[in-house]
Amino acid sequence: MQNDIGKGTVEMTAAMVISGTIGWFVVMSGQPVSGVVFWRCLFGAASLLVVCGALGFLKPSILSPRTFGIAVLGGVAIVLNWLLLFASYSHASISIATTIYNTQPFMLLALGAVFLGEKITAAKLFWLALAFAGMMAIVEAKPEAGGISASYGLGIALALGAAFFYALAALAAKWLKGTPPHLIALIQVSTGILMLAPVTDFSDLPTTAGSWSILVAMGVVHTGLMYVLLYGAIQKLPTHLTGALSFIYPIVAIAVDGLAFGHALQPLQILGAAIILVAAAGMNLGWTPGRWLRPIRN
Repeated sequence: MQNDIGKGTVEMTAAMVISGTIGWFVVMSGQPVSGVVFWRCLFGAASLLVVCGALGFLKPSILSPRTFGIAVLGGVAIVLNWLLLFASYSHASISIATTIYNTQPFMLLALGAVFLGEKITAAKLFWLALAFAGMMAIVEAKPEAGGISASYGLGIALALGAAFFYALAALAAKWLKGTPPHLIALIQVSTGILMLAPVTDFSDLPTTAGSWSILVAMGVVHTGLMYVLLYGAIQKLPTHLTGALSFIYPIVAIAVDGLAFGHALQPLQILGAAIILVAAAGMNLGWTPGRWLRPIRN
């Protein structure tokens, strides 16, 4: 058991570090967002096809028509999520976009209540209100002077849209319980290929080996390898530890944004980001705010 937890912790940490660096790859690829996502899906599908074949998941009997249909719909949502998130980087910076994107647990909370009948507790409402306060602090903050300032609000809106579609994909995954997750991922990226092939400009392909290596890395490393590590970790770790380690992702993204692109957060943005991450942690880890507030009332 302890060996599984140790191995799962390493896998989850590696998956989150990989996820946190994807913004750099998106920006440095020099490709339009739709092109970045198309190539990510194509190279990701190639790597996941190998993984699924090795694990024996490429059997028609594994999927019912209903399961396949839900997986495809989840794929549409996850591709729209990538498109919106990557587009938000150039408007609100990787740091801010990633922080706003971490409101996704609250999107899933609302969707779960509507479609799955899940109960919304007072504690969850508290964390939701806190996350909203953090988001408003970020919205009100004045970004640094520069190219991202004029469309700051658009970047936040795109990141919120990305969070919503991620929550839809997560909702679809809840309906696919028992289906091999690597196979779900393969269906999702294959759906992305079909969605984006008609709008991808194949006449303006990357011309250097470096550009191609970035796109291949996003497919093989940030999609194929990351999914294998992530799902392997989820199978080994308790939920609370999975939730805690997931916050490595925004921390790495903020660090990469600052080191690679010099996007330093303003004080009010830092406060808002901290509030959102604390609220998301409270949601994921099941913290009870009453335990903190009770001594204050006394």
